[in-house]
Amino acid sequence: MSMQPKQWPEVPAETGRVAGEAFPRGSLAIRVRDELGAWCADEAFGPVYGVRGAPGISPAQLAVITALQFAENLSDRQAADAVRGRIDWKYCLGLELTDAGFDPSVLSEFRSRLVAGNAERLLLDLLLARLREAGLVRSGGRQRTDSTHVLARIRDLNRLELAGEAVRAALEALAASAPGWLAGVIDSSWQQVYGQRICDLRLPESKTKRADLAVRYARDGYYLLEQAQSAAAPPWLPGLPAVRALRLVLLQQFYRETGGNGEKVTWREDGTHGLPPGRARIVSPYDLDARYGEKRGQGWLGYKAHFTETVSDPAGDDPVTGRPAVPNLVTGAQTTHASVPDAVMTAPIHDHLDGRGLPPGEHVTDCGYASAGALIAARERGITLIAPLPADASRQARTGGYTADMFAIDWDAQQVTCPQGTVSRTWAPCRQAGKDAIVVVFPATACRPCPVRGKCTHAARGGRQLTLRPRETHQAVAAARAEQATDQWKRKYATRAGVEGLMAQAAHVTGIRRARYLGLPKTTLEHNIAAVAINLIRLDAWWTGTPLDRTRTSHLQRLHLGLAA
Repeated sequence: MSMQPKQWPEVPAETGRVAGEAFPRGSLAIRVRDELGAWCADEAFGPVYGVRGAPGISPAQLAVITALQFAENLSDRQAADAVRGRIDWKYCLGLELTDAGFDPSVLSEFRSRLVAGNAERLLLDLLLARLREAGLVRSGGRQRTDSTHVLARIRDLNRLELAGEAVRAALEALAASAPGWLAGVIDSSWQQVYGQRICDLRLPESKTKRADLAVRYARDGYYLLEQAQSAAAPPWLPGLPAVRALRLVLLQQFYRETGGNGEKVTWREDGTHGLPPGRARIVSPYDLDARYGEKRGQGWLGYKAHFTETVSDPAGDDPVTGRPAVPNLVTGAQTTHASVPDAVMTAPIHDHLDGRGLPPGEHVTDCGYASAGALIAARERGITLIAPLPADASRQARTGGYTADMFAIDWDAQQVTCPQGTVSRTWAPCRQAGKDAIVVVFPATACRPCPVRGKCTHAARGGRQLTLRPRETHQAVAAARAEQATDQWKRKYATRAGVEGLMAQAAHVTGIRRARYLGLPKTTLEHNIAAVAINLIRLDAWWTGTPLDRTRTSHLQRLHLGLAA
């Protein structure tokens, strides 16, 4: 299938007349067409389509349909029915009233093309470019970011179920792609063991029997891999996703030894043959990108979504209607493995915003995105990162002792003076955990008889030891912590609370906390389309003067108000 660029179609006269009579006050789809015009163009999708083959449906129209689909949280079939039967959608797309629409599978194929062409963020890029032309988003303003958990479309499997399900998934894929070859490799006993989902079976409760069953799953898996790589097997079998998933699961869950005494398979434990770290451990053979994550004591399997939005200045609101000068709009949606810390994403978020020409002047986040390195890197970009740095977690800070900020540092002389006036003995630059550091040691002869030794150190023999960051980092942290205590900084940081409304809207309207698709690329596409849908909903509310945070009154409250009147 190829793509032949076409101009965005004009609204047919009959469609416009009927839409005007059916929707005298308009609708979201009608206002998107009237206010934004052709914010998508076929030419933008050229890299994801071929140059040969029959022409397909306009990708620009499919993009708008996909955005409207997410705005109303519709399935592919419901979205296809809306194109065929809803007048306001036909108006938005410039279709005749008699247009019969298309098969729902076209939408799935369109999303697959975007993922295959690494164009997961294209729809949001196109919308933001149109909004920049309209002056609704700009660079240098204030923006805020927050993250939320995303559950993958997989079952939560224990290690035994994971091993067995990986073998079963490979068997299913081989039975579908090479049934004749597989029939000559296995016998009927395999169907008895792997004929149904492993999580639906009654597995043994004994630890010994469970370990024996796991080894059996592993031996069957190794046998399948060996047969798939043999000369008698089709050469493309090892490249099947389910076969590759089986290979990775066996590698992570089992330790295999071969020698003169035969083969020995051991179920990995955290001891001699340890398990891989959580950031790399596969949790399902059906989604190799999903990982285990934990935040505030809550764990989940899947991904993490980071959403960034603009923050309008209240000073520009209409004094009569309270309508903001511009709405708060989503400028970024990044998706990561669940195990990726928020602090790692601060720089990539700035990179994405720079790439869209929308770098913030002030970026408000919670403490998860804050670090000394992030503060300095943002400042070098011309961005003020407004985020509380984590508090000092040292023993002295917890018990009210002498913390590092109470010591006087002479960076030029490379000396540190303690609160009691003792000067440090050594100053040793080094590397700790991959980062530059400076270790400062005070003389034991001065620390041992010190009357406030208990507030400073518990070292049995030596004196107090300090680990300092490089000068620029240390001073940046000290200045940031001092600024955090001011009322002016607290007023600026208060705007972060508004991002909770964005996360609630994204979760309730588009359902981002439960992934619709398998894999990180498709989930990234989902979240970027969700960002487009949220922007359209917010724009529609802004165009019509409808507040997004309407106050709800319960029946009891209305009764009380009525009695008071």
